[in-house]
Amino acid sequence: MLAGAILLVLTALVVPPLPLTRDGVQVLAVVDITGSMNVRDYSASGQPQSRLEAAKAALRHLLAGLPCGSRFALGLFTERRPFLLFAPVEVCDGFAPIDGALAALDWRMAWEADSRVSAGLYRAVEMAAEIGTDLVFITDGQEAPPLPRGQTPPFEGRPGAVRGLIVGAGGYALAPIPKFSDRGREIGFYAESEVQQENRFGPPPADAESREGYNPRNAPFGAAAAQGSEHLSSVREDHLKDLANRTGLAYAHLDGPASLDAPLRAAATARPVPGRFDLRPFLGATALLLVLAAFTAAPFGALSGRLTPRKA
Repeated sequence: MLAGAILLVLTALVVPPLPLTRDGVQVLAVVDITGSMNVRDYSASGQPQSRLEAAKAALRHLLAGLPCGSRFALGLFTERRPFLLFAPVEVCDGFAPIDGALAALDWRMAWEADSRVSAGLYRAVEMAAEIGTDLVFITDGQEAPPLPRGQTPPFEGRPGAVRGLIVGAGGYALAPIPKFSDRGREIGFYAESEVQQENRFGPPPADAESREGYNPRNAPFGAAAAQGSEHLSSVREDHLKDLANRTGLAYAHLDGPASLDAPLRAAATARPVPGRFDLRPFLGATALLLVLAAFTAAPFGALSGRLTPRKA
């Protein structure tokens, strides 16, 4: 066993890594950082966790599992457009800065309060096409302000031209949206009167004439203030699945740190990347086991020799 261990150690000193080809990905991850992503309807280590923090944890887990040779780009979404933080970076050489960028994502980076999800997604699809990647777009799907008459804008691109994933973040039950002061301190939750409940731009809805105070010229939407639940938030899964059908992307719900791994592998474009398989750790571990086995077996061999009866 000791001779075998020495042979394995000598082999480990000279054997080169074996070349191989693996399936990698090139992906642009765009994260919604608007106000509703601060809703804490996830949990981690027994503590409430916001949608944004859950999204960051899932992306960091995804990053750690990507094979070397894969490339990762990161963008933010707020208002109506995504903003590219950095172009695709190789995930092994750039792991530390990519992971650090994901950890540093914060809602305070938003430049506008609106959240026009459909417009932002369509532009993110264009951005992914321009830089030659697949797309992971993480959002709760809550349009703010609401879409006029609930009608989703048409997608003018070619469905399926960009592959990837729309990820719905958030629980299915309505939850209050945290409210922050100008200094970034949480001061409660948004009330119904503080959030636009209906989009009153464009033509009035079909039921406008039946509303109280309706006037075709001065009050085409009625005279009463709109009421609704836009100050509360849940994942708008039906809306996101509709957007997925329009763009040709797949849909998945964010259910934990590992919830993006399998859906992305199924939705992304497999891109062959060169890799190496290093035998040295296995050879060294086997040599160590042989040494331990040799020294463990020696006392038993000596004891067996003492207990064997001698011939007269």
